[in-house]
Amino acid sequence: MIDQQQGPEQTEETRRRSAGIVAFVAGLVLTLAFFAFFPGLPHVIDWGAIVVAVLVGALARWICQAWTRKRSGESE
Repeated sequence: MIDQQQGPEQTEETRRRSAGIVAFVAGLVLTLAFFAFFPGLPHVIDWGAIVVAVLVGALARWICQAWTRKRSGESE
């Protein structure tokens, strides 16, 4: 086996990827919970709610990665 050493750029990229995954899952779950439990809505998760939840999760991931990139000083 070859031992791989992670440089500062690779660990930052790993951290950014992990944060993006967490942001996506949080956006997805919170949106599905909103559609499932918000009073006044039919408490049904249909395809529209799933599509919106995936889009909100993708938006949350994009915002999180842009924020971490800006915070680390990288430009796009």
